[in-house]
Amino acid sequence: MMVMTAKVDMKKILLGLAAVAALILALIALLGGGNDTAQTSAPTASSNDARVKFLTDYGWEVTTSPVESSQVKIPDQTSDVFERYNALQKTQGYDLSKFAGKKVMRYVYKINNYPGATEPVYATLLVYKNQVIGGDITDTAAQGRIRGFKMPEGNTSTPTESTTLPQTTTMPGVTQ
Repeated sequence: MMVMTAKVDMKKILLGLAAVAALILALIALLGGGNDTAQTSAPTASSNDARVKFLTDYGWEVTTSPVESSQVKIPDQTSDVFERYNALQKTQGYDLSKFAGKKVMRYVYKINNYPGATEPVYATLLVYKNQVIGGDITDTAAQGRIRGFKMPEGNTSTPTESTTLPQTTTMPGVTQ
């Protein structure tokens, strides 16, 4: 039987480990932590006050408590309706396809200052891990629209800021 030994310098091993750790930390900082960057840069919605503030920052006056809150599932497989709704989300900097199959919270607030509204108007916030990941403003009038969070200017709308979807009480394409 033959036994081999090697003399190892502990300083060199520790120095090598420190260099590897520094390289890993630099990569994490450079890449922003990986796939969760959308969540970390998303507006916080950790409390009702934070959600109301999110909406008031867009100029909306809303009831201070949600008229509805429920857990919904973002669909695993997309449909035409979901794709159109997600196109609206993408114009706002969100992408619900990143959350396919995930259960998220849906908060609905009544808007009190929608310009020219004759019927109730609601703001829907979709929240995942205390971060806003999407949502809309829905005018429930017969000719009402679903649009992004931005306050409309006058009575004009463009395809990038609103869409015509079936008027439902839940977000299109999600299950509760």
